[in-house]
Amino acid sequence: MIRVVVAEDHLAVADGILAYFKYHDSISIIGHAKNGEDLVKLVEKNIPDVVLTDVKMPVMDGIEAAKLIKAKFDRIGIIAFSMFDQDEAVDLMLQAGATGYLLKNSPLSEMEKAILKVSEGNLYYDPNLSLATENTPNENTGILTKRQIEILKLVGKGKTNQQIADALFIGKTTVETHRKNMIRKLGLHGPGELLRYALQRKYDF
Repeated sequence: MIRVVVAEDHLAVADGILAYFKYHDSISIIGHAKNGEDLVKLVEKNIPDVVLTDVKMPVMDGIEAAKLIKAKFDRIGIIAFSMFDQDEAVDLMLQAGATGYLLKNSPLSEMEKAILKVSEGNLYYDPNLSLATENTPNENTGILTKRQIEILKLVGKGKTNQQIADALFIGKTTVETHRKNMIRKLGLHGPGELLRYALQRKYDF
């Protein structure tokens, strides 16, 4: 059973989520928080497999809560849940450690898919989420080495540094160094933008 904690300050939305998963075969909602501060406490107490958190909440937002959770429990998957289809919100959640991003106007069946994917260590992004951005370079892949392009492909598939290292038979530290160099070469501003770039270029290599 996949154990999930939900952070959502709108009661009607939270009730809908709880009702949808009440009798689910493999997903169990084990807690609900109304703000980021309560979410962190709930996670520390219950240590779920997946956290589904709103981005904008009172007391502490989902971005700050995600950072605190990932710092203590790196294996917990975090899915951002928001009305905002905005580059900044997506990037900030990615940088905070989220591996999924859902829009609130999507059906709950989409949330179900996201929880299942993220619980397995994969990425999941709402199909209606725009990943394109005018500020992201699109024509610079040629400056990357063959090894860096291999790593970039795996980044776009949602692989962790350790999974990439295992797949390519190289050290985890080597992967981390390549990622830093790719961020510099491509003129990006952190791991969130590298992931976005990899997702945009997924079918262009």
